[in-house]
Amino acid sequence: TPGPFAFRILAFMALLSLLLLLSQAAPAPPAAQAAPAPPPAPPTLGYRGFTPGMGYREFATKARAMARPKEVLGCQTMKNTAQVMDCGVRVRDPSDSSPFYLSANVIEGRTSVISFIDSGKVSLLKQRQSELRNQLGTPTRRERSMWEWTNGRRFVRLNWRGGKDWRVVSITLNDRDVMNKIASYVPKSKPKQPRP
Repeated sequence: TPGPFAFRILAFMALLSLLLLLSQAAPAPPAAQAAPAPPPAPPTLGYRGFTPGMGYREFATKARAMARPKEVLGCQTMKNTAQVMDCGVRVRDPSDSSPFYLSANVIEGRTSVISFIDSGKVSLLKQRQSELRNQLGTPTRRERSMWEWTNGRRFVRLNWRGGKDWRVVSITLNDRDVMNKIASYVPKSKPKQPRP
């Protein structure tokens, strides 16, 4: 007959078998719920391949590629420094043949403002509004004759003016951080000398 030691082993084995059966019969823990998807990133601010604050070389390369025949990108530096300059050229976007006067203000090798200017019938404004709304979504700010899309320190602004059946439309890409650098290049006014 089995002794007390054997009974202990049998009891232990029975208990272990029972625990094993219970663990297999127990329902599986619920699967971990997936984390909610992060909100979609805001659209990249830009227009026709140009972005606020882009480097001068990239701007110049793109502008020259879009320049109309016999048109040359011209740049003029500020009177007292070559670190600030204005550039411009008449372009035609090859993707849809849209004509613009394209210009940029460049400070320390980066664009502070890039501007696309065009004029035409009232339908031109509706076309540009639809184009920007499809690309950038609902404007973050609307005022009279102005829509604006903002992302941090950068923004795209659509302005228009005109008469009964014509419009001048301006689309500007702006980088406030680059803009603020102009302060160090503005000549300081000389203090007025007291009159004798």
